Amino acid sequence: MENLSTIRTNMPRRWYVIYTRPRWEKKVDELLKLQGITSYCPVRKVKNKWADRIKEVELPLFNSYVFVYIDPREELKVRVTLGVMNFVYYMGKPAQVRESVIEDIKRCLEIFPDTEVMAFQYLEIGDRVKIKEGLMNLKEGRVIKIQERTVVVVIDSLSCVLTTKVAINSLELIN
Repeated sequence: MENLSTIRTNMPRRWYVIYTRPRWEKKVDELLKLQGITSYCPVRKVKNKWADRIKEVELPLFNSYVFVYIDPREELKVRVTLGVMNFVYYMGKPAQVRESVIEDIKRCLEIFPDTEVMAFQYLEIGDRVKIKEGLMNLKEGRVIKIQERTVVVVIDSLSCVLTTKVAINSLELIN
């Protein structure tokens, strides 16, 4: 029969999601790494324009979320880290994320560093949107259909009605 110390040393590491204070994602990531905890704060590159210059900055891909790769013994160490609010829970337990999901996020950000997260729940038929890239860059229109990862948009700034399928991450919701 295995003793308790043997069982504790064989605890597997898994990816979990933690919830941080607003705008503390990168700081929490840094603080966790200083403690020797493997963490991942996916960031996207965005060009910010000021009156005198344009600068590329890195913004968190997911607001208020950071991923940690820990075993259950390190949970308290994560919880007491400055800026950490709590673990994200699913069915009463800290939510686990598959390694493949983390790798997919990393790969996507390598290929598309300006990736932006827009949840489908915030986009509805009838919403006004602006296309951010491609042939219809900066054209505005109205969402008429939502299909998996693409949206059908009616472009109304032309002299005729033109519909186009656009990737959801190429849209910006306008009021």
